[in-house]
Order: sequence, then structure tokens, then C-alpha cells
Amino acid sequence: MIVLDKDLISKKELLDLTGISYGQLYRWKRKKLIPEDWFIRKSTFTGQETFFPKQTILARIHNIINMKDGLSLDELADKLSDMSSLNSTALTAEDIVSRNIVSQMTLNKFGNLTSGQSAYSFEQLIILYTVDYLLSSGEMSLEEAELLSQTLVETAAKFEGKSWDLYFVRKMGVTSFILALSPSELVFDEGVRLVNKLSLGDLLEQLKGKLS
Repeated sequence: MIVLDKDLISKKELLDLTGISYGQLYRWKRKKLIPEDWFIRKSTFTGQETFFPKQTILARIHNIINMKDGLSLDELADKLSDMSSLNSTALTAEDIVSRNIVSQMTLNKFGNLTSGQSAYSFEQLIILYTVDYLLSSGEMSLEEAELLSQTLVETAAKFEGKSWDLYFVRKMGVTSFILALSPSELVFDEGVRLVNKLSLGDLLEQLKGKLS
């Protein structure tokens, strides 16, 4: 898993922010609730420290805490790793708004259903959620959101069954969105500013919490 330093959170920061203990964190690791490759060892001025992909681990811990009641840790691990239930998800517009998956504004502007379709497929949810996530962050304009939605509709299907990273970049005021197989590490020239980078894994983890 290749991530930018700004996308990482240290183990100490994670424990402080979430209120979980060191013992809980490593018990969840042993039970495979948190994947081994999310524990990233890096050299710092104090020696070796453990870091995590920030958005992914925060979403996973939120999901563990909110889903663990009534489930054993083994059952919870199976539920968190089960993609089949997500892939078969279909929600109406009312469901999407009531469950706070995307805003009504995003749904109205980017949620056109094809003829005869009454519910949104999981692939459509991913697109809507990605657009809404960047709009709500304040980093993206509505015009850029149109470009992103078009890019995802035309490109994401080519990555079916594979994980991808989305790069949101600007150069001299011109916006581009790039999808690349994950893990990926792109190198841009000095005139390109990376506004944001999202991974499908992060988006899926956040959606699991909203759909559970």
C-alpha cells in the first residue's frame, strides 16, 4: 500500500483520537479486523514508528465500534471483509438521503437514473459518494464535479474487480482527474498540484459504515 505522508496517522495519534487501547488495536489485528498491511513501519527522528492510512483506519475503527454489538470478533471480521453484500446493494434515492450517504444536492445534480431503473447500483453509489465527498470538502467546484462524475462513469468500469486510486490535480488552473490501479505512485512535474488522492479502499470502508 503506497500512501503520501500527509495521508498517514501515527499509532499514538490514532489511539489518542479514537480512545481505543494498544491492546484493543493489536487484538483486532490478530483477529484480522485490521489488515496486516495497514501497519506501516517508518523511520522517524525518534526511531521506528508505526503509521496507518489515516482515512481507512479511522473508518474501520468507527465500523468496528459501531458493528461489534451482538457479533463475535470472528463474525465481525467476516462481515467487514465480505464484499458480496456490498456489490449486491441497490438503494432508492430516499434511502440514500435518509442514510446520509450523499447530500440531496449531489443526488439531484448527478444522480440521474437510466430508463426503467428505480434504484442505484453499488457502482453508482461509489460514484455519487466520491463526488459528494470532494464537494463537501470544499476542494472542488460544481464544474469540476461534473468532470469527475463523467470521468468515473467512463473509466471506473474498466477497473471492475480491481482497486483503484483517484488523483485530483490542477495545473495552471486546469483540473484533471486520473484513475490508476492501486497501489500506485504517480510522479508529476513541478507545475502540478495534487489537490487530493482517494483510494477505492478508503471509499468502500466509509460506505460499509453507512450501509451497515
